[in-house]
Amino acid sequence: MRSHTCGELNKSNIGQTVVLAGWVHRRRDHGGIVFVDLRDRYGITQIKFGMKGNTEFLENKDELRNEWVIKVVGDVVSRPENMVNLKLKTGEIEVEAKELAILNKSNVLPFEIDGEKTGCVNENLRLRYRFLDLRRPEALKMLELKDKYIQHIRKYFQGLNFLEVQTPILANSSPEGARDFLIPSRLHPGKFYALPQAPQQFKQLLMVGGIDKYFQIAPCFRDEDPRMDRHYGEFYQLDMEMSFVSQDDIFAVMEPLMVELTETFSNKKVVGLSSDKKFVKIPWRESMTRFGTDKPDLRFEFEMEIKGITELVESCGFSVFADAIKNGGVVHALKVHGGGSFSRKEIEDLSTIAKSKGVNGLAHIIIKENGDLHSPILKYLGEELGKSIVAAVNGDSGDIVFFAAGNWNPVCSSLGAVRNECAEKLGLKDKTKAAWCWIVDFPMYSFSEIEPNRIDFGHNPFSMPQGGLRSLYDLAPLDILAYQFDLVLNGFEVSSGAIRNHDPEIMYKAFEIAGYSRSQVDSKFGGLIRAFEYGAPPHGGNAPGIDRILMVLQDLESIRDIYAFPKDGQGRDLMMDSPCEVSLEQLEEVHISISELDNKS
Repeated sequence: MRSHTCGELNKSNIGQTVVLAGWVHRRRDHGGIVFVDLRDRYGITQIKFGMKGNTEFLENKDELRNEWVIKVVGDVVSRPENMVNLKLKTGEIEVEAKELAILNKSNVLPFEIDGEKTGCVNENLRLRYRFLDLRRPEALKMLELKDKYIQHIRKYFQGLNFLEVQTPILANSSPEGARDFLIPSRLHPGKFYALPQAPQQFKQLLMVGGIDKYFQIAPCFRDEDPRMDRHYGEFYQLDMEMSFVSQDDIFAVMEPLMVELTETFSNKKVVGLSSDKKFVKIPWRESMTRFGTDKPDLRFEFEMEIKGITELVESCGFSVFADAIKNGGVVHALKVHGGGSFSRKEIEDLSTIAKSKGVNGLAHIIIKENGDLHSPILKYLGEELGKSIVAAVNGDSGDIVFFAAGNWNPVCSSLGAVRNECAEKLGLKDKTKAAWCWIVDFPMYSFSEIEPNRIDFGHNPFSMPQGGLRSLYDLAPLDILAYQFDLVLNGFEVSSGAIRNHDPEIMYKAFEIAGYSRSQVDSKFGGLIRAFEYGAPPHGGNAPGIDRILMVLQDLESIRDIYAFPKDGQGRDLMMDSPCEVSLEQLEEVHISISELDNKS
């Protein structure tokens, strides 16, 4: 129905008769002459009506309205010199229409899709009419960018002889750290499939099957609450696995790709590389201690670094510090370069943030421009100890030093949250920088968040413990480290990975420590256990969240901006009215009955 798109005509086409089709972007009536900007995915071409006299086709030009779909036959001519629009690829020409066909009409739009005004439209309204929102150049640009981004990833792995394999969507329920989406079986009453939280077990089975280099742009499904960097329900990850590798082998594959993605799909420069031009590797405990998080933002690594000062203040006269240490806790200090200008209200707000992470409060010392120290706690610490603390954290004039005391984990987390907020206030999150790093040596186990006194897996249950089977017998559970790692970009965790546990006996023992019996392991992971009994190679891999990486590289406010059809902040698809009720007949087919719902639900 068209000979050309609306984005390709130029001066070389002058004199040609062309056929175009698209949407009316704008219509301008200049008293007998009507100009229409005709738009499609590729661009805009100006159409001129009214130059050929009062012929029949000119009558319906007056009906045209925005977003009507039309087809135009006409001749390509030069625009008058004073009408050239260099902002458009087609800005030197226009098409004098000879025929016009109205292919479809449009209702009055619920919001304008032209220009910057769309950004002021209520998000729920935009999501309800997402098919209109997609017509915006910004939305189209993002989809085109994401298409090139995924093509780049595929080309990279295929160039390294990885095999792309699609793993099942209907899978079994597995403890991956989030709630499963369950699907009742019609053929097997009372039994359920689960949508995969990740293709974890399948990719390990591929390694057992001899597919030594696997990758997939894998859809994953998790029933987790949405947030800025987590889309509700579904997301895509670059899933990869390799046989006969160490952690460093995986890093060597992933790092060049991440650098390429940064350079190709953002305006950022990779910073903070190690002396050998690799991403820096930070042990988990060091990251928690220095930055208060296991996803540190290294764009401001040295402006704000947390340091332990427990030994320095162990015998001080400040009871908050002394009591915390006496009870087995720690005292950490955070120097904020340039934070001495914070107001009392800002300091109080930061203290509230710290309290939300489990400490009782936030003490501080301000270093005045003349070097004098100002703080309510100096009368307990003394001037000399105060100066020793400032020296220990490399404090300088105009800085502020914050303190937290208590158990190690909440102390780290509270100062990490304060560090992040201070970076926002001081404008330290430089959008021209991409600071990548690996967090390594995660604890194999931690206390369960649901049952605080129960030992549970701290990260991925399929990881190999450092030291193998011997460490599981010889070390206390909380002292066992795993060959687990995360990839972090500008304060966002964008990938998790591990060297996998490929030995059945190690797996049984690892799950036993977490409270699983041998029969429970066989029941939940029988397929994997059986496979490991038939010559499983050592293997490992990781799975970067490609949506989250692109969100960070593009400095988007929400991961929802990555998707063609996103859910809203409550996990709803407003356009398709999902989730929705289904008929009793449909429920009966899958052997499900629903008890009467509470009136409030």
